[in-house]
Amino acid sequence: ARKAAEMVRKAEAARLARMWPAGKQFRDCADCPQMVIIPAGSFTMGSPSHERLRDRDEGPQHRVTIPRPFAVGKYEVTFAQWGACVSAGGCRRIRNYLGDRRRPIMNVSWHEAKKYVGWLSRKTGKRYRLLSEAEWEYAARAGTTGPFHFGPTISTDQAYYDKSYSAPVPVGRFPANRFGLHDMHGNVQEWVEDCWHRSYRGAPSDGRPWTTGGDCSSRVRRGGSYFFGSRHVRSANRSKGLARNRTDRDGFRVARTLAP
Repeated sequence: ARKAAEMVRKAEAARLARMWPAGKQFRDCADCPQMVIIPAGSFTMGSPSHERLRDRDEGPQHRVTIPRPFAVGKYEVTFAQWGACVSAGGCRRIRNYLGDRRRPIMNVSWHEAKKYVGWLSRKTGKRYRLLSEAEWEYAARAGTTGPFHFGPTISTDQAYYDKSYSAPVPVGRFPANRFGLHDMHGNVQEWVEDCWHRSYRGAPSDGRPWTTGGDCSSRVRRGGSYFFGSRHVRSANRSKGLARNRTDRDGFRVARTLAP
């Protein structure tokens, strides 16, 4: 029975991959985020013990399999996209003191990010959501295994970080990774679905969000931000944030579950 179920799962994944080829981009409405199809696959999550500047909460490393392709926002959610939700009565108005509506939304709590994906799902009839922590790292690494998707090092020509007296820049200004996603390192740190756990002991191996145990009043943020140095924008780095809190370093990116 287990073998038969695995064959069905693989057949379904193959069918989805034909319907939704990796790298395909789409948008479900004029003011919806632009999405990129991310392929199914496996990767090693977390950082090795020898990685420079690693934190203990980045381990133990473990193998994760993402069983189905899914879609991820090409960019972080912007003020313009958030504004559409505000206009429809689904989201709180957030003052854009920077002016440029192409900048990522910030000063947004995890709960407010969840309201946005709920509104977007109702608007489009599609299943929008936050990424799981495993999906986020898989998408950020894009097949790479080092500290950054660019390689063993990073520079401020490649991502927007180490600018403690600055603010986020318009999305897409810096190069994309191999999956076509921009600003996975820096700009704003991104809320994901998972509750905070101090390590990966007992973490799911199938890419699902980890929402049992741990501290669910706090959620995980990934990618670092403009405010932090290179240590905090590594692919494996993770941070804890109270789900109700807002800072000008916190934003998010959306995912979409693909229908068969």
